[in-house]
Amino acid sequence: MNTSNNFYRIMPGRKSVHIADCIAGDFIGGDWNFTNDITGHLSDNLRDFNEVFIPIFLEMNPDKTRVAAGLACGMLHTICKGMPVGSRVLCPDGTGVYRVGEVESEYLYVPSSALPHQRKVNWFAAINRSDMSEALKRSAGSYGTVSNISKHAEELNNLIAGEIPEVLSHTDISIEDPSVFALEKHLEDFLVANWNQTELAKDYNIFEEDGELVGQQYPSDTGPLDILAVSKDKKTLLVIELKKGRASDAVVGQIQRYMGYVKEELAEPSQDVRGVIIALDDDLRLRRALSVTNNIDFFSYKVSFSLAQVI
Repeated sequence: MNTSNNFYRIMPGRKSVHIADCIAGDFIGGDWNFTNDITGHLSDNLRDFNEVFIPIFLEMNPDKTRVAAGLACGMLHTICKGMPVGSRVLCPDGTGVYRVGEVESEYLYVPSSALPHQRKVNWFAAINRSDMSEALKRSAGSYGTVSNISKHAEELNNLIAGEIPEVLSHTDISIEDPSVFALEKHLEDFLVANWNQTELAKDYNIFEEDGELVGQQYPSDTGPLDILAVSKDKKTLLVIELKKGRASDAVVGQIQRYMGYVKEELAEPSQDVRGVIIALDDDLRLRRALSVTNNIDFFSYKVSFSLAQVI
């Protein structure tokens, strides 16, 4: 496996407050107030990890929800176990630069550090945010401590090699232009950026924690959820699965697995769990599969493109 194509954006502490320590000490790490060595609990199965640490997190933070606990445990597990050796991490240093390092070790417990749960890292490059495409800027600037940005591996590797595109794909001003989405094919980033203009925003908000959107790429034991939202009355958790083209019936089993995780691991006893599939189009098999479910909806997205004569 080519782990050099695995990229994770990590914030070492709130707003990367510990980035200087990480660079000086050649490591990346996390905290979340788990103060003990977790070596014996780092199996590949996130569910086993959550079974131990979600109750601990909730005991330490009685005002937090199970969704917040699952997020904290998922990010901690990603840093300590989920990133294979050889993966690459990007950390903003507060000056418009992302420091790039390669993970060199398995988990290390360093109790004297502000970030005691660590991996050794070889910091070897730096990328200017201004040289990134707008799609990469949005992914690298997403909320939460840990974000998997491997979908941008080709661009990131080019930037590391010093290959800076002369013309970036579009500007910040055009982020809400549907034609930009059609060209860039980043449905998830587009939907998050334009959430308030969607039908779903009438009843749901993308999940937030401490004022930050953390429902994008929410970690689970069967892979990250594209989007996790919560109803405005807090009674329903919504799992959103995105497909860039036509969706097949296979996506029903996929979203049901995610919904099962949310129901078993994250939902409060009083909360329901629903699902939404968003794709360009469906087919007969998908319609048949959805006809016997009562908690999954299908939305199609529409892309418009127009020309305006100016001369």
